[in-house]
Amino acid sequence: MLRGADLPLQKKLTNTQDITTENPFAAGTVLLIDKPLDWTSFDVVRKLRNQVRTKKVGHAGTLDPLATGLLIVCTGKFTKKINEYMAQEKEYTGTLQLGASTPTYDLESEPVPTAGFSIKEDGVFREDGHKIEWKEVDAAMEAFRGPIMQVPPIHSAIKINGKRVYELARKGKEVKLEPRPVTILEFSCTKLEAGLVHFKVICTTGTYIRSLANDLGQALGCGAYLTSLRRTRIGNFKVEDALNMEQAAGFICDQLERGVDS
Repeated sequence: MLRGADLPLQKKLTNTQDITTENPFAAGTVLLIDKPLDWTSFDVVRKLRNQVRTKKVGHAGTLDPLATGLLIVCTGKFTKKINEYMAQEKEYTGTLQLGASTPTYDLESEPVPTAGFSIKEDGVFREDGHKIEWKEVDAAMEAFRGPIMQVPPIHSAIKINGKRVYELARKGKEVKLEPRPVTILEFSCTKLEAGLVHFKVICTTGTYIRSLANDLGQALGCGAYLTSLRRTRIGNFKVEDALNMEQAAGFICDQLERGVDS
């Protein structure tokens, strides 16, 4: 949950108290947060910054608003470790829908059905009646395991000439991004039902799971888009050890209060 300094904290700091010695968040800690759905990673940082009473707060790897799961938040001197944590391998679970695609590769935009395919209650079918089965999905996933060159989604926060590419894409301007090297250590289908693929991914930093979903759909010929995503691990940090936002607020308050009483 929290690592770093040994923990007396305080609930209410006065202007005369030494914030560095009284507040271990200022001295340097790592908070493991289970990011809620629809929150941006910066929403989490901003909320925690107000609670821990120190300006030095940052996260070690963005999660999209529609994703949940492990977010490493560093405070104080531990913000210097952010790049170290960001470089560690990451593990995700999620779902992707076959038979359609979206401009953003996820649910932030409306799905467009793929011509020649239909999504039914019992699966995704080609016009000739062929149903996409698990073995077919697994075989397509095989091509993405190992070192690959991946093109990031144009609806992303990558900058071109100082501008976020998603801003250019939303204005209808043509955006071209170069492929980047990433390594997919695991990409597996854990369940397939009604054209919904449940998957697990272990990958290196810089991997876009949205792009992986879209690329898999292209490989299968039926299209695909990400419908849910949860980050379960970063290096040795696991989401099982993380706090939700309400738990984090209570934990921080309790530790700060203990600091006042010590």
